[in-house]
Amino acid sequence: MREIFASMPWWVKWVAVPIIALFVFGSLIASIVGFVVGLLFKALIFVALVGGLIYVVRKFMSSSSSRSDW
Repeated sequence: MREIFASMPWWVKWVAVPIIALFVFGSLIASIVGFVVGLLFKALIFVALVGGLIYVVRKFMSSSSSRSDW
């Protein structure tokens, strides 16, 4: 394989082959990237919701405990 690429010009190795790979595997790459981005977005939403829940529970617990001190 190295002998084949060694005899080719630089633009075949660095321009034509990646373009062909993107053309052939483009939809697969796009679906993988879309899946990863969607997964990261869902993880971010999960962390934000859990953080908000913890914040609300702590606010409620601190306000209810201060009322019971009276």
